[in-house]
Amino acid sequence: MSDLVDACPHAQPRPFPLERTGCPLDPAPEYAVLRETEPVSRVKLRFNGREAWLLTRYEDVRQMLVDPRFSSNMADPGYPLQFHFPMELLGKVKPALLHMDPPEHTAHRMMLMPELSVKRVEAMRPRTQEIVDECIDAMLDHGGPVDLVSMLSMPVPSIGMCELTGVPHESRDLFHRWVTLLVTQGSAEEHATANAEVEVLLYELIAERQKNPGDDLISSLLQRNGEKNELEPSDISALVRAMIAAGHESTVNGISIGALVLLQHPEQADWLREHPELSGQAVDELSRYSSISDHGTVRVALEDAEIGGQLIRKGEGVICSLSASNHDPAVFKDPNTLDLTRREARHNVAFGFGRHQCAGQMLVRMQLEVVFTTLLRRIPGLRLDAALGELPFKANALIDGVHELPVTW
Repeated sequence: MSDLVDACPHAQPRPFPLERTGCPLDPAPEYAVLRETEPVSRVKLRFNGREAWLLTRYEDVRQMLVDPRFSSNMADPGYPLQFHFPMELLGKVKPALLHMDPPEHTAHRMMLMPELSVKRVEAMRPRTQEIVDECIDAMLDHGGPVDLVSMLSMPVPSIGMCELTGVPHESRDLFHRWVTLLVTQGSAEEHATANAEVEVLLYELIAERQKNPGDDLISSLLQRNGEKNELEPSDISALVRAMIAAGHESTVNGISIGALVLLQHPEQADWLREHPELSGQAVDELSRYSSISDHGTVRVALEDAEIGGQLIRKGEGVICSLSASNHDPAVFKDPNTLDLTRREARHNVAFGFGRHQCAGQMLVRMQLEVVFTTLLRRIPGLRLDAALGELPFKANALIDGVHELPVTW
């Protein structure tokens, strides 16, 4: 360890998140400078004043995310927490999959993954197509202008997630409010209230499915657990919460921002309209280009470790900029250009990397493929009904998005 570089004790950490001074769809311009001059740099969280390391190079991010010396445990004092969470709940509520470490994480993820296999996700495509068509029917019946967020971005994953998990349709507003709090800076009281309401509902559903199994995620988890008897009801609840949290907000904002990006790049939208069979490749590039979950991937060092030639001490937090990584010119040629024909986009880290790579990414990708191809086919004249600078972008959120997206045709 003697050859590693220690941080300059007099260096002032940058306030984080970094400011976006240009187009709100573009990464913070300082990322490009840091990649070249200080790829592992010190930052100070605007939220709570905690200091952490920021990684901006693609290879450094991938290296750290597979290193077992870095933990996802949010209860660790060095964890770079970026949102309000009632810490008194730690130990009372089972941690989400995102905040577990092996071997617990491995066992729980293995219980969930059969429900999210390529085969199972593809089996959901016809129903997803029906949901998307129903939403677009409603948009056309209403006539422009409409808010794409409320009429398409939110209902598609909300309906799909309720049907997948077995959560009653009338409860989707509760889960949307809960997930929104997870990725924004809501108050500790709001978090506690929403957590309690969600826990009560899920325990009721678990008890009901134990008596009357159905064709849903909760029933499948209970059946699979009955074979191994490894998980308690609280574990099942945590897995369902992880599934909803991972799949819902990513898809809502992925649809909104992806549609906005396509509207800002009409020639790329035309290409996708003409090549719907390549929608998977297009979603890869849209995910890379937008990188809506820029700085939500964080860890804390369990022991001294080296990343990018920099010594990171035990107990220090690390933040991965997925946006900076996905715009690294060492990996992606001309990274600030949207190119739906870009084949290397499949290597992006928008859904993370390593053992914590988004468990629901296949589901999210499938939903985005269906939404974008259907929207472009059915409403070819779709256009933004507001200036880009007037759109209400989500502030202080771990996942980028817009509260409203007015469109017309």
